[in-house]
Amino acid sequence: MYTTSILLSSIEAVKKFVTLTNSYTFPINLTTDRYKIDAKSIMGVFSLDLSKPVTIEVPGEEGKEFISQLEQFKPQTQN
Repeated sequence: MYTTSILLSSIEAVKKFVTLTNSYTFPINLTTDRYKIDAKSIMGVFSLDLSKPVTIEVPGEEGKEFISQLEQFKPQTQN
């Protein structure tokens, strides 16, 4: 399983992310300290605290193409 942090800081980012996740058949989950939700559910994603990064879980081999598309949602590091 592949995990990484992403930041969905706007309504547009959430819509784009959920559209992306729905184009794949394997399960994709978002987790926080307390919750684990289906990343394909726009209502589920909006139920999370999106003011901070969330962790995404993707099955290993199946998700390589999907993982490459996550760069656009990675939190920006400050220097």
